[in-house]
Amino acid sequence: MPHNFHIRPARTSDIPAVQAMRAPLVDSNVLLQHQLVSLYERVQEFVVAVASDGRIIAAGALHVMWGDLAEVRSLVVDQSARGLGLGKAIVEALIERAASLGIDRVFCLTFEVDFFGRCGFEVISDVPVDEETFAQMVESNDDGIAEFLDLARVKQNTLGNTRMLRLI
Repeated sequence: MPHNFHIRPARTSDIPAVQAMRAPLVDSNVLLQHQLVSLYERVQEFVVAVASDGRIIAAGALHVMWGDLAEVRSLVVDQSARGLGLGKAIVEALIERAASLGIDRVFCLTFEVDFFGRCGFEVISDVPVDEETFAQMVESNDDGIAEFLDLARVKQNTLGNTRMLRLI
């Protein structure tokens, strides 16, 4: 198991490994399905953990949703590297990225409540935006934003998920 790793912004060459790590979680409806082209389009949102042998062993994305709000998405750790703190390291890198962008609230929609709780997130019961912001965000075609807004068109993906928020 890799104990030496570093975190860096994702490169396009990392995307096939990210997709491969995501596949089992997509199949079990833990993560939303994204076509390979969609992952390439969002490569700049991702950070990856790279093992000393060069393998991509964890990844996560930060998707800006509004002026003060972003979402942690697609957090995944390779099966061979679980329990080494990689998930938390990825989340912290994404929180740092959010802070550098001037974002002070980071959201996640997750089945992993205990994990995100240990990362400083708290369970919330509603959508943490005002009505005017909601009205503007609802115009987005992004399924993740639809999940965040709790829109009916994505209900099949969100059953059982918990909304969580971390203030930076």
